[in-house]
Amino acid sequence: MAANNRRMSGKKGAQVGSGGKRRRGLEGKGPTPPAEMRKGHAKQRAANAKTRSAAGRPQQRRGGGRSTSELVVGRNSVYEALRDGVPASTLYVQQFIDNDERVREALQLAAERGGINLMEAPRPELDRMTNGLNHQGLVLQVPPYEYAHPEDLVAAAHDEGADPLIVALDGVTDPRNLGAVVRSVSAFGGHGVVVPERRAAGMTAGAWKTSAGTAARTPVARATNLTRALESYQKAGITVVGLAADGEAELGDLDVLDGPLVVVVGSEGKGLSRLVGETCDVRVRIPMPGGAESLNAGVATGIVLYEAARRRS
Repeated sequence: MAANNRRMSGKKGAQVGSGGKRRRGLEGKGPTPPAEMRKGHAKQRAANAKTRSAAGRPQQRRGGGRSTSELVVGRNSVYEALRDGVPASTLYVQQFIDNDERVREALQLAAERGGINLMEAPRPELDRMTNGLNHQGLVLQVPPYEYAHPEDLVAAAHDEGADPLIVALDGVTDPRNLGAVVRSVSAFGGHGVVVPERRAAGMTAGAWKTSAGTAARTPVARATNLTRALESYQKAGITVVGLAADGEAELGDLDVLDGPLVVVVGSEGKGLSRLVGETCDVRVRIPMPGGAESLNAGVATGIVLYEAARRRS
């Protein structure tokens, strides 16, 4: 037993070591991080600036709502809607219909556009669908329009690196006027149109036709409350200008047209409503030497947008 003890006592005892620190100190630190993650690097500073800029922009908020589907009835109306690019999901054709020139042209347009279902239906079914209207054997179904949110229009302008240029309609109930405004906004580089949810024209087949196809690339937003939507624009640093025959400023003297701008256009008969007029930062009038009392919404919008585009160029 003593011998065993002597052999055991001859072994080395515990040694004080580095704890692996020396070995870890010799190991590499991994791949070099990208420039955007290196502290003090120019690319990191640029990335931080971009992040701060994006944080100041309104986030896109889809959800302006959808309209209900719509029916276009009658041979001429259906043909013109198809010719003018009005969105369509289904073309209903009456069974045993007289195959005249207009019917053949409508069927050809639907086939050429593609994506439109062709359905044959008996006359009583088409009568029921159209509530007895004179459909002449042709009925075109227009799908619901997907409205933008008012803040989407500002976000789109910022994405382009441009000052927002938006038109808001107050009490305009004729879809053709809405279509004409959309066409003007598209022509002069605007970012969209805002309409109230109630008591206002929506994006119907008539508005699509009057827009001459520009509604496909110019968004229309719908606001639950137009006054609150305008106040939100003001908080975002956008000047709200209302058109009024008795406005305190004349269009040519206005010095805010080249900055962030919302142009509010009222109805031809009543003009701006009281609350909307009081919300505007300034009300402006268009001089009319010819003596006309007022202009319709489409014409008035075109004049103001032309002047704004001229100042911005």
